[in-house]
Amino acid sequence: MSTSLKSQVEEASNRIRDYALWTPLSESLELSARLRGRVCLKLENTQPTGSFKIRGASNKVLANLEQCRQRGVVAASTGNHGLAVSLVCQKEGLALELFVPHTISEVKRRYLEEYQVRLRMVDGPCEQAEKLARQEAGLSGRLFVSPYNDEQVIAGQGTCGLEIFRDWPEVQEVVVPVGGGGLIAGIASYLKEKNPAITITGIEPENSAFIKHSLSLGYLENNFPERPTIADAVAGGLEEGSMTFGLIQKYVDRVLTVTEEAIIQAIVISFRHHRQQVEGAGALSLAGIRSYPELFAGKKLVAIISGGNIEDNLWAKLVFSQ
Repeated sequence: MSTSLKSQVEEASNRIRDYALWTPLSESLELSARLRGRVCLKLENTQPTGSFKIRGASNKVLANLEQCRQRGVVAASTGNHGLAVSLVCQKEGLALELFVPHTISEVKRRYLEEYQVRLRMVDGPCEQAEKLARQEAGLSGRLFVSPYNDEQVIAGQGTCGLEIFRDWPEVQEVVVPVGGGGLIAGIASYLKEKNPAITITGIEPENSAFIKHSLSLGYLENNFPERPTIADAVAGGLEEGSMTFGLIQKYVDRVLTVTEEAIIQAIVISFRHHRQQVEGAGALSLAGIRSYPELFAGKKLVAIISGGNIEDNLWAKLVFSQ
C-alpha cells in the first residue's frame, strides 16, 4: 500500500464525517452479566442507510470526486453497499449504474429504486455482478466502487475501528461480521497497529463460510458448498485475488461460524434486550458471542452490529413468533 492503512483510515475519518455517523457504543447488560465482563454493541444499523457500508462507499467516492463528476460511477451490490453508494451519488449529483443479483431482497430493491439509480439485474451470484460491474467501469472510464476489494473502501470501513479505539481504548476484543472482508480487514488493520494485543474475531454463517474455508486451505478458494443463509448481506464468495483475504490472514486472530438458528435467535435478542432492528448479517457478532461464550468470558468486548435492513414482514415473523 502506498501509505499505511492506519494513515488512510485517519484521513477517511475526516473525509466522511458529513456522510457517516460516529456510531455509539451501547453496553449489553444481558451479555455483560452472562459473560462476567463488559460487552458493548457498535450500532452500525443506525447509520443513514442502515449499515456500515456508508463508510467505505463515501470514502471511495469523495476521494475520487473529480473523476466521478466527469465520468460517473459504477458499483455492484446485494443491497447495503448499493444503498450507500446511491446516497453519496445522489447528494453529490453523480450518475450511478448499479449491478445487482436477481436474488436481492425486496426491501433493499425498493430502497434502491427510491434513489432513482440505473439498476442492472444480473443472473448469478454476487461475485458475478461484481465482475461485470468492474469490466463495465474499465470500458467506460467510470469509477468502480467495490463492496470490499479496494484500499479506499477498506480504509473507510476501518473508521469503525478508529471510533472504537478512541471511545474505549481499553477494549480487549472486537467481534466482526464477515462477508467480503472489507469491514474486518479495515478494523483489524487499524486496531492491530494501535494495539497488537487486541483480539479480532470474525463471524461467518456456516452456510456461507468462504473465509473460514479459505483460511483452512491457506489461500482464497471459492469452491465451498454454499447454502442459503438469512445473513444474505454476507453471502457469496470473493473476487479472485481479493486484497481483503491477505489482510485477514495477517491481522485477524480467528474466524468462527454460526448456525442459522443462532443468527435468528440473535435477531430476536437484539430487539428484546436492546430494542434494535437488526438484519441477519448484522446479528452475526451476537450470534457468535452467544454460541461460544467460553471464548469471550471476562473480557472487555465490542460486537459490531453491522446493519439493520431486514424486510419488515420477515423481521416481525422472527421476533414475534419466537
